[in-house]
Amino acid sequence: MSIFNNLVKTIAIGAIVTGSFAASAFAQELKFFTIGTGGTSYTYYPVGGVIANAISKPPGSRECGEGGSCGVDNLIASAVSSRGSVDNVNAIMSGLRNSGFAQSDVAFWAYTGTGTMEGKEPAEGLRTIAALFQEDIHLVALKDSGINSVADLKGKRVSLDEPGSGTFVDAKLILEANGLSSDDVTAEALKGGAASEALRNGKIDAFFVVAGYPTGSLVELASAADIKLVPIDGEGAQALSDKYGFFSRSEIPAGTYEGVDATATVAVGAQWFTSAKEDEELIYQITKALWNEESRELLNVGHAKGKAITMETALDGVGVPLHPGAERFYKEAGLLKE
Repeated sequence: MSIFNNLVKTIAIGAIVTGSFAASAFAQELKFFTIGTGGTSYTYYPVGGVIANAISKPPGSRECGEGGSCGVDNLIASAVSSRGSVDNVNAIMSGLRNSGFAQSDVAFWAYTGTGTMEGKEPAEGLRTIAALFQEDIHLVALKDSGINSVADLKGKRVSLDEPGSGTFVDAKLILEANGLSSDDVTAEALKGGAASEALRNGKIDAFFVVAGYPTGSLVELASAADIKLVPIDGEGAQALSDKYGFFSRSEIPAGTYEGVDATATVAVGAQWFTSAKEDEELIYQITKALWNEESRELLNVGHAKGKAITMETALDGVGVPLHPGAERFYKEAGLLKE
């Protein structure tokens, strides 16, 4: 009887040890990769979710060509809501997040320690994975507000978004280019649904949003209230693009938001960044997965801005060095010369 008990005990211990080794090996195979995005009501967050899905391939996923994920083996990527561009750059540099989206201007100034980041330690370890899409600057007001230009914001209650967001940075630059400063308005720091709700309730007169159109929170707002997009054009827009090469003249088409006419504005590029410390092979595989056929299909249907995310424009306006893994992929794809 004791021999039998010892045998059972030995088998049980063996099973536990084998299971432990298997669990350990499984855990070692899994790779987790975070993507810092923005507020859940804006464009970064849903686009980040689509990209995270595209590059992920947990154990047990079906192989490419069988309708399953064609991402990076054993990778689980996740889109993380954040305060936006500045927050994402800081999180990447501190190691809090593996990667994140940021406006091209914010990232370049952070990398070089210039512009709005002058006097701060340069984020020399920042690296680019890809340029994604154009972001248009929305200045939103109620249709009967009497606000018809940036200059009309003087003395008004205006949300510049949260400090740590790219919108906050650009809103201040737009005011400056039009002869104003944040001291000339009653500045609020509201984001997404909170800004929309405050506008509807008369608690603010206008708010800024930097996002690829159409952005969800504004679609909802336009369906519930009569709003306008205030033009960002003329001498102020010209002064902005002359001083900061990242800004380009743009137009948000009529009908993008219910009842809103075509509106002239300025735009910047949204780009995907990571740290130079991230593994070269991993970033190579992630970049490769971003641009495969399965990812193309996900981007096309996953968000209105997805079709604008193309490999042909992946290097447009890149001012921060590519990560070596991304660079290797783009050379293989013929977008960069050896």
